[in-house]
Amino acid sequence: MTLSFFDQFMSPVFLGIPLIALALALPWALFPKPTVRWLNCRLLTLQSWFINNFTQQIFQPLNVGGHKWALLLASLMVFLITLNLLGLLPYTFTPTTQLSLNLAFAVPLWLATIIIGMRNQPTHALGHLLPEGTPTLLIPVLIIIETISLFIRPLALGVRLTANLTAGHLLIQLTSTATFVLLPLMPPVASLTAILLLALSLLEVAVAMIQAYVFVLLLSLYLQENI
Repeated sequence: MTLSFFDQFMSPVFLGIPLIALALALPWALFPKPTVRWLNCRLLTLQSWFINNFTQQIFQPLNVGGHKWALLLASLMVFLITLNLLGLLPYTFTPTTQLSLNLAFAVPLWLATIIIGMRNQPTHALGHLLPEGTPTLLIPVLIIIETISLFIRPLALGVRLTANLTAGHLLIQLTSTATFVLLPLMPPVASLTAILLLALSLLEVAVAMIQAYVFVLLLSLYLQENI
């Protein structure tokens, strides 16, 4: 029974074909396409409003050089939110519960920010490894610590997204299982667990959106340090 709770995080395969590719391609088919008309539909207007406000909030502290990343990070934000929300539907698979996929997003983008910093301003980029005014005896130790913390950043990005979504899905499955088991035995207690299940579902919707936002926000902060 314990192992069955984690079966939902296994990558589904149908006729030998991994369905994670279909899960990754589905969000792009759901997005409304821009039109050449003067007036857009409500869904397209809402999408444009959300992307404009998100881009303005994220890239306002960055200089003009960092604005080149607006399209990439905004697309990543919408993509992650859509994947996370689709994974809350019944009989669906959430690709962002796979650490390998999240690291595939985090490592190249983090490495790109490091390369940009080393290419444009290497002195400033290397200066982050040693805070100003450090005692001479602590210089080697601080350099090692800051280097380790620098390389842990992409791992922390991937683990944070994976752990939060995995924990939420497990809580929902455990609570729903308890509700079905208690329903014929203790209906009053089952009603309380059903209310808890509804609250957890609403919380997981918020977590799905917040974690996607935090993922992109941290990437923008890493970019801000290197431009």
